[in-house]
Amino acid sequence: MSYLLIPVLLIVMVMVVISLVKGIVAFMQSTREDLERGESAGPSEMQLKQNKMMYARIMYQGIAVVIVAILLFASR
Repeated sequence: MSYLLIPVLLIVMVMVVISLVKGIVAFMQSTREDLERGESAGPSEMQLKQNKMMYARIMYQGIAVVIVAILLFASR
């Protein structure tokens, strides 16, 4: 079972890093875009993308924690 879960865990960990990097890039673009556009109603496209990446990162981290818990439980 661990032979299957360890590669899945590694894939999920890579997805966490990818989501984090995409969120940081969206944050940097959002900041630059917000400075240029001034005050307007509603979130910008980059702010929505940043929020989406944050939720994706949290989801992948949760999956990774569950997989690690299963591995720890199975190792006993």
